[in-house]
Amino acid sequence: MNDDARPAPEPQDIPPHSGAADEVNRQDPSRRSVLWTTAGVAGAGLGLGALGAGTASAAGARAPEALTAAEAVAAAPPRQGRTMAGVPFERRSTVRVGIIGLGNRGDSMIDLFLALPGVQVKAVCDTVRDKAEKAARKVTAAGQPAPAIYAKDEHDYENLCKRGDIDFVYVVTPWELHFPMAKTAMLNGKHVGVECPIAMRLEELWQLVDLSERTRRHCMQLENCCYGKNEMRVLRMAHAGLFGELQHGAGAYNHDLRELMFDPDYYEGPWRRLWHTRLRGDLYPNHGFGPVANYMDVNRGDRVVSISSVGTTALGLAAYREEHMEPGDPSWKESYIGADRTISLVQTAKGRVIRLEHDVSSPHPYSRINSLGGTKGVFEDYPERIYLEPTNTNHQWDDFTKYAEWDHWLWKEHANPPGGHGGMDYIMVFRLMQCMRLGLVPDFDVYDAAVWTAPVPLSHLSIKAKGAPLPIPDFTRGEWKKARSGTDSEKPAE
Repeated sequence: MNDDARPAPEPQDIPPHSGAADEVNRQDPSRRSVLWTTAGVAGAGLGLGALGAGTASAAGARAPEALTAAEAVAAAPPRQGRTMAGVPFERRSTVRVGIIGLGNRGDSMIDLFLALPGVQVKAVCDTVRDKAEKAARKVTAAGQPAPAIYAKDEHDYENLCKRGDIDFVYVVTPWELHFPMAKTAMLNGKHVGVECPIAMRLEELWQLVDLSERTRRHCMQLENCCYGKNEMRVLRMAHAGLFGELQHGAGAYNHDLRELMFDPDYYEGPWRRLWHTRLRGDLYPNHGFGPVANYMDVNRGDRVVSISSVGTTALGLAAYREEHMEPGDPSWKESYIGADRTISLVQTAKGRVIRLEHDVSSPHPYSRINSLGGTKGVFEDYPERIYLEPTNTNHQWDDFTKYAEWDHWLWKEHANPPGGHGGMDYIMVFRLMQCMRLGLVPDFDVYDAAVWTAPVPLSHLSIKAKGAPLPIPDFTRGEWKKARSGTDSEKPAE
């Protein structure tokens, strides 16, 4: 899919939720408006981005309204279907895949699907035909039949989703398109995996949960960082009790993207940069949140209950533009409101604390932080180091490589995986396709996707409410109280 930002169609087929949120929405449209996060993008009326253009005093005046609305949607509406927690895929000998979006990410990920036995790429879609045709050539070069190409217009992905010979749709497009594409895939009977974040609005998250439950199709956030080697080792150590009772963790996406966001050849169109004109919150929480949530068994014995966020001023992108962009460049018409650094504190039902950070507009070496602490010790990444009692008693960090015995079976089986991001992309795709072929329960589901993405709209609201803690909805509707497996899986018998 072309990376240009385009309007996402407004969903019409799923009825509004009942309950407290509906009461707020019916009685006071201005309260409903603060739930939307894409003013001028999704055509849903006044959005949160519009709030960011006001003065500090105006933002303070709106804080009670933001709190009221956030509390309203935190109440879980009645379930329309049955839970998808613990629901396995249908077993199949071959997984037939359709890919929507063949920009930088999609073009690299198709290679991993083609590298796996028992996986066929049946269709590809992108509004830029050259990209779709390039992907099709990769499929035939891998010895598979030529895939169908969907490149007619920005809605041609709907025709891909209607095909009867596709089991799984992979969505790799600009953020505002993730929700309508995931929705379309499920409505056409397909399981769907979506790049981060899975949606941009709280209402969209609830709709994806409800639709997954109604259609009995899995809707997953394809969070590759949950499959990082260090992340999976820490996960197994945490579950084995090496850190004692877990108390705190931290995750982040601190990645200097200034040059890339102003590069028209990297992000085709300014879609990613434009989000910094719409939201002040954490635009990309999933890479840091997902692994720590897994350590703490969020949605599997614990749940996140609130988030409090603060943000700096927005100076980085404007300063970069001043130094690097020619007068007359379209970027000079943009006003950036997105905080250069957002810091959020997330509380869990068991009293644990998770710190999230987001910063793509400042000079900073890449870091996802990736830390975990408990009553017996602590791990911190970037660089990797560990301190565990009773082994460590001298207040000096220890060598994390000493704990290689705790590596997940996926990393023991695939010691040198191909693909990007240190091999985690391949591990993720391999495991997902394995679960689909063998009829296993996926490592994470629509409830994880919703929780990991909820900080996008909620951090913005919290910042506008001067850091006030806001409730995080229980998307599981109580299923979180039941222990169940996740990415800390046992190796299955093929």
